[in-house]
Amino acid sequence: MTKLWGGRFQKSAEAWVDEFGASIGFDQQLVLEDLEGSVAHVTMLGATGILPAADVEAILGGLAQLQEKAIAGELEFTVANEDIHLNLEKMLIDLIGPVGGKLHTGRSRNDQVATDMHIFLKKRVKEAIGLMETFQKTLLEKAEEHVETIAPGYTHLQRAQPISFAHHIMAYFWMLERDKQRFTESLKRIDILPLGAGAMAGTTFPIDRLKSAELLGFSEVYANSMDAVSDRDFIVEFLSNSSLLMAHLSRFAEEIILWSTDEFKFIELDDAFSTGSSIMPQKKNPDMAELIRGKSGRVYGNLMGLLTVLKGTPLTYNKDMQEDKEGMFDTVHTILGSLKIFEGMIRTMTVNTERLHQAVHSDFSNATELADYLATKGMPFREAHEVTGKLVFTCIQKGIYLLDLPLEDMKQESELIEADIYDVLAPEAAVRRRHSLGGTGFDQVKIQIEKAKACLV
Repeated sequence: MTKLWGGRFQKSAEAWVDEFGASIGFDQQLVLEDLEGSVAHVTMLGATGILPAADVEAILGGLAQLQEKAIAGELEFTVANEDIHLNLEKMLIDLIGPVGGKLHTGRSRNDQVATDMHIFLKKRVKEAIGLMETFQKTLLEKAEEHVETIAPGYTHLQRAQPISFAHHIMAYFWMLERDKQRFTESLKRIDILPLGAGAMAGTTFPIDRLKSAELLGFSEVYANSMDAVSDRDFIVEFLSNSSLLMAHLSRFAEEIILWSTDEFKFIELDDAFSTGSSIMPQKKNPDMAELIRGKSGRVYGNLMGLLTVLKGTPLTYNKDMQEDKEGMFDTVHTILGSLKIFEGMIRTMTVNTERLHQAVHSDFSNATELADYLATKGMPFREAHEVTGKLVFTCIQKGIYLLDLPLEDMKQESELIEADIYDVLAPEAAVRRRHSLGGTGFDQVKIQIEKAKACLV
């Protein structure tokens, strides 16, 4: 088969070489975006008088037919035509005749593919932002149910201080809010149109790039044609933002995995987001959470892969840049799927409030309350810390907790301790008293939830 670019070549490559160099195996995912860009381009060619109205009408008719077939999944792509652009151009020519070849007037595959990816990412980033917001709403609903559910808070994965379970859940709301902001801000860089840059130097045809931008809904065009065809910053930024998002989801997944174990029993996942064992009938595994935790690695890898591809490429376009797409497609698929799965997992999970109650009443996470109590009575905090540590050690020797320790034993370490210490040490009181802005106190958590709701308006 003669290549559409094969005029100066006297010899064809072997089939396996074509296969190695072809991108149609993955860039066919850009089919609708490529057709969308072509419709705008030929419309602009007609508006500027570069192509006569009859040619524009014929080409638009052919593109419309290809769009219908693409949506119906009826297009057949071939490695011989290398990529999505040449496959579609060949189909168009076969459909409407040689006039289809006029579609490529005033553009190159270099600005064409960059345009496709800008259109593609703009759509998918907006979809991701929508899914993040849906997830945030689910987190808010779960938090409102558990403002006064007390849970152990951890540092170093050791019991630290009692907290509102809602406060813990809301930490992920704010991570997602920052993720959402990053993705939203990145749209400014995605919303720049490279179409019209040509291969790298622009074109001699009197094209109207601003008209193309208007037709495609872009806010601006690249000011430099060389930058337009070689820029992949917008993809790197997407991969970077996605990596941070996956880091947050992975951390949350790790906690879901821990909380669902028999050792914690803080939550139970719905059967729809769990799997069993092929040999151990009793097992209920948090596989979806584990998969999300694992998939963070592939997203990080996609980011590092593209950075490595770009670091040594001179201006402007190089075939290396064909490697920009698979990682982008994979990351889009990964983050959209992860957000959908995680939202459903949290929406349907059961919080074991009784188990959480037992947990906060059988540890030393209220020790800071005793130290603060002594400090409010005038004892230097460092001394209060030491007194509390000694009392904790006494409890460990006796096999009890601070709430179980007799008052006379406490007074042996400090006469400042009175009977009201037992009210102070109650986990509910410990949480309720933390009124500092952004703290875990019930009133502050409610304020936080209202602030969060304002982010979703």
